[in-house]
Amino acid sequence: MRITEKGQVTIPQSIRNKVGLLPHTQAEFEIDGKGVRIVKKNGRRGESLSSQMRGKTTVKMSTKQIMSLMRGS
Repeated sequence: MRITEKGQVTIPQSIRNKVGLLPHTQAEFEIDGKGVRIVKKNGRRGESLSSQMRGKTTVKMSTKQIMSLMRGS
């Protein structure tokens, strides 16, 4: 594997699948002796998006009302 001019590398698909590195997964780099380790950052999938959206609504509805609307009942 080769590092690009921008410092990017491609993680092989088989490795991404094995460790659950999905698109938009947050990762951290750790120095491990003479090497570097890529570690999936703690947190739930979608947590970043939900934190960005928190407090953005202008409609006051309960969870029950929202679920009813989504289910069409």
